[in-house]
Amino acid sequence: MTRFFCWVFSLLALLAFGGLLAVFLWQSLPVWQAEGVGYVTKNRWFFRQQEFGAAAMIYGSAMVALVALLVAAPLGLGTAVLMSEYLPNRLRWGMKVLVELLAGVPSVVYGLLGILLLREWVYDSFEAFDLLSGDTLLTAGLLLAVMVLPTVVTLGDDALRAVPSTQRRAARGLGLTRAEVVGSVALPQAARGMGAALLLGFGRALGETVAVFLVVGRQDNQLPERWWSMQPLLESGQTLTSKLGGAETSIAYADDLHWGAMMGLGVLLLVLTGVVTLLGTIFRSRRNANA
Repeated sequence: MTRFFCWVFSLLALLAFGGLLAVFLWQSLPVWQAEGVGYVTKNRWFFRQQEFGAAAMIYGSAMVALVALLVAAPLGLGTAVLMSEYLPNRLRWGMKVLVELLAGVPSVVYGLLGILLLREWVYDSFEAFDLLSGDTLLTAGLLLAVMVLPTVVTLGDDALRAVPSTQRRAARGLGLTRAEVVGSVALPQAARGMGAALLLGFGRALGETVAVFLVVGRQDNQLPERWWSMQPLLESGQTLTSKLGGAETSIAYADDLHWGAMMGLGVLLLVLTGVVTLLGTIFRSRRNANA
């Protein structure tokens, strides 16, 4: 019976996602007809000239989420190992409550803290690069790292706690130290779950709007001449979410092509976050099946 309900709710979720994607695709049809593949590959977004290319926003979203993941992964997984393997239960419980409280803080509060603290820190720390302001892709990525930390810590801790304690005791009985038990038993067993934690954290970073909107600078058409160049990280940029959250969305409805371009951004965002979240869910499901 439990399996039946799981299948039913999974099907309902799939239908809801498919319906939402279909609506966005229908609304964005004018821009796909006008621009074709160029809508994804071009770097020119000038709505008054009816030119729409989302490449810079795709790049901005990817870079911001990647920075967040690179910072949050070692901190989050390291904290999860500390909580699961080293802290006594009372201290672990207190830390777990703190992490869950951080997860419940509204994103606009994180955004305001980013304006007050992080933006100035980035501007002062990278003064040698002649920054115009502290509103950069790097600032947004670092802020998102703080925001996704609770997700990575909580899911990473759950993955480690799912490893049977009998395996830990057996390893200790063979003379392994606690650190060796963590490295040779706990981490390999929890690898799938920790991978899921990173994927779901990456998905949240891709979909975050308000906090990114406040610190990213919202500068269109910021794409590096060479894809491996890191210079745009220290410049204002635009992401899919910050573009959709801006004033342009409210004025786009008057023009079919412009509105279609904005809805096209919604399609791209929905597909990206959907794929990442699905992969994370699959990782968690396989980990639970093997547990």
